[in-house]
Amino acid sequence: MTTPERYAEHVLPTYGRFPLVPVRGAGCRLWDDAGKSYLDFCMGIAVCSLGHCHPRLVEAIRHQAGELIHVSNLYQHPLQAELAEEINEHHVRLPGKIFFSNSGAEANDGLIKAARRFGQKRPHADGTRRYEVLTFLQSFHGRTLGSMAATGQAKIQEGFDPLLPGFRHLPFNDIAAVESAIRPETAAILLEPIQGEGGVNQATPEFIRAVAEICEKHDLLLFFDEVQVGFGRCGDSMAWRMTAPEIRPDGISWAKGMGGGVPIGAFWLSDRAIDRDDTPLSSLLGPGSHGSTYGGNPLVCAASLAVLKEIREQELAVNAILQEVRIRETVRSWSLPVIAEVRGQGLLLGIALDPARIPTPEGKTAALVVVNELMAHGLIVPPAGPNTFRLLPPLNVTDAEVDEALEIIRKVLSQF
Repeated sequence: MTTPERYAEHVLPTYGRFPLVPVRGAGCRLWDDAGKSYLDFCMGIAVCSLGHCHPRLVEAIRHQAGELIHVSNLYQHPLQAELAEEINEHHVRLPGKIFFSNSGAEANDGLIKAARRFGQKRPHADGTRRYEVLTFLQSFHGRTLGSMAATGQAKIQEGFDPLLPGFRHLPFNDIAAVESAIRPETAAILLEPIQGEGGVNQATPEFIRAVAEICEKHDLLLFFDEVQVGFGRCGDSMAWRMTAPEIRPDGISWAKGMGGGVPIGAFWLSDRAIDRDDTPLSSLLGPGSHGSTYGGNPLVCAASLAVLKEIREQELAVNAILQEVRIRETVRSWSLPVIAEVRGQGLLLGIALDPARIPTPEGKTAALVVVNELMAHGLIVPPAGPNTFRLLPPLNVTDAEVDEALEIIRKVLSQF
């Protein structure tokens, strides 16, 4: 029985899977079960920050697996404390505290719970308890009941009514819409500095600054979802600093690239005082308020430490900026009408297509047509909405690998 046949018989059909069976990876390369080599510019959707099977990551996992794989969060193991210190001191660089989860959706659920706890601690002036979180159209925050309700895409939510109440989805980059949306029950605003799944849409500096001012004016929490964009992918450890470096958020969620392939997520809450008694925001989730059996266990913390230290010590965020410049200049030089624009930042880039120029079979999108054609030519990239595909190579991608990928893209798109 083949792998696709086993999937069809035994695995829930929750994904529209591509006809690819990967079995081995090294660096920027991936091999399928037939031995064909691909250049991987998907990287597990921005997960494998160092590429496949990076020696430092492999050795960290191998060593830790022989020492201690798991203990309960009822106890204090050194690697979780060390990882939290690494993130606080070298990446966020603001006073705060961290909770470790297994995924980005879980991390966003944690932020949602923090917003509701804050809304009870800081009710509206008339005593109304606040619980609402404002998010944005085309956002993606996960597929749990909480994070799905926060997501501003109807296709993600269809068939799962009734959704968890307490969310409204506003137009992205629309300051006036945010200003007019504040209600007595509003407690927080959650946004992605760059919407990855929603089409690679970047928040403008003016928008982020305006949202921060609105939050301060109305005593709201400001949360950044950096699940796909964080830890160097956009040119800084924290993507929001590439757009508005002076902003001091109240909470941040992460996952994907922070583990290099192991299942780890996290959310951070600021230590800032939220009342006259100097109560820290980070103190609102006390014992019993939140938990995770596997979150932040020794194995995943060892892996994440290896990844984050490699990103920091090798200054891979700088490489993300340099490669963005090379990619943009090269794509611009082609002058291909099928390319509408290049969006994004660092090594989270979206190539937006003109769908009118791409013959699209029924049930397919322009992005899927191009993604499949690129795969046939040996380049793996993921779609981002109906008319955009993403470039998500590892942060240590080389000039030669970028040039090879660009030549494949040029060759394929020139057909249209």
